[in-house]
Amino acid sequence: MASGFLDILMEYINIVFFVFTVVLFSMFTIMGYLSTRNSIHYRNKNSFGDMSKLMASPLAPSITIIAPAYNEGLTIVENIRSLMSLRYVNYEVMVVNDGSKDDTLQKMIDAYDLYKIEQEIDPDWKNKPIRGIYKSPHKAFSKLTVIDKENGGKSDALNTGMALSTNQYVGCIDVDCLLLPDALLHVVKSFYQRSEKQVIAVGGVIRVANSCIIQGGQLEEIRLPTNWLARFQLLEYTRSFILGRMAWGRIDSLLIISGAFGFFDRQIALEVGGYDTNTVGEDMEIVFKMRRYMHERKLPYTVEYIPDPLCWTEVPEDPKILVNQRDRWARGNLETLFKHKDMFFNPKFGRLGMLSYPYWFFYEWLAPLLEFFGFFTIILFYWLGILNWEFFLAITAAVYIYSIMFSFYAILWDVYSYNEYKKTKDILILMFCAIIEPLTFHPLVVWSAVRGNYKKLFKIKSGWGSQVRKGFAKAT
Repeated sequence: MASGFLDILMEYINIVFFVFTVVLFSMFTIMGYLSTRNSIHYRNKNSFGDMSKLMASPLAPSITIIAPAYNEGLTIVENIRSLMSLRYVNYEVMVVNDGSKDDTLQKMIDAYDLYKIEQEIDPDWKNKPIRGIYKSPHKAFSKLTVIDKENGGKSDALNTGMALSTNQYVGCIDVDCLLLPDALLHVVKSFYQRSEKQVIAVGGVIRVANSCIIQGGQLEEIRLPTNWLARFQLLEYTRSFILGRMAWGRIDSLLIISGAFGFFDRQIALEVGGYDTNTVGEDMEIVFKMRRYMHERKLPYTVEYIPDPLCWTEVPEDPKILVNQRDRWARGNLETLFKHKDMFFNPKFGRLGMLSYPYWFFYEWLAPLLEFFGFFTIILFYWLGILNWEFFLAITAAVYIYSIMFSFYAILWDVYSYNEYKKTKDILILMFCAIIEPLTFHPLVVWSAVRGNYKKLFKIKSGWGSQVRKGFAKAT
């Protein structure tokens, strides 16, 4: 009788995994189609018209770039130099030193000849106390403002920048990111190219800068990372940004804008209370809040997405740091999904409730857990002697081959669209990464997600962790 029960249980589990796999294949195929259509539409739409003259005008909309910094002494001077060399007139760079324990503040003071200024602060200030506001007397550095405050985390630092800014739009980026000179032109164009809907946020692709040559805050030469962990992340980012988020942008259902490169309508962001300081997934959470705000007021709006390679950042090359990063992402994902759980299959929120939220729930949150526990289930069924080897091998081979095909498509579409890596050797290396990724890098990502969920569900206190910067390579 027990044997019969196990056989029935096995059949039901096989059905669940089969349905899950078919739905997964279908969704990713549709995403590939939608992202391709959106990329072609974007290229055609931006193939004519030169907005550089308009956007270089003092009448162009004002933007504040907010860059939180915590123990970034190794790269802070170079990164600020990059931010101040953008092709735009009406913008300021606001670096928020979030209680750094290294020489981050002193390096900024020395490099840009900063001095403390007097500025009145709201007596009902909600963020961590400000210790000082710094400016430079030199005209060349007039766009730079440095805020020195007590440590409160990235969200608190970004909220401080939003509160002190007086500009129409705010760009929330990681201070270690390098923006290309035309980045703000693309951002402002995205904010203003819609007439029937208000653009409340603009996100974009994040590129991997490891091993690239950076000189004077400028990207001089694009190189494939020499570190294998960075190569896997490059492949992952290519899939995620070029195919995944591009597809969600096509149907106006994007639920996340990367914290490394996100621009917002400042007034709307302040209306929803800015970033949530009680979550480590603040970049996803603020998009949820802004979308809800517009939905509930029945205001026509949209979130734009830019596929152009405008933002470059250094990714972890150490497995321990990578696991901490993905652990944090998993916790932030779960926090945001739980906080907005009333959106789950709620037709009131349209495509967000019926498509986007369920996708994030089943395939961004639940899928890694199913993979992890599925591994131990296979071992258990093998030990019990009830493992259906034909089904197991067939579905494993199908998932493996499909994942490689999807990665290959992402690589080749990126080559066709932007051709950042021009050497045939580099493309072949990325394809090799795609072949071995399911067996090497992916298990590490799954383990990180499981660990993050475990910490969150069992309330194990864990913060942001730290990213050890090596600094961008300089040309010689």
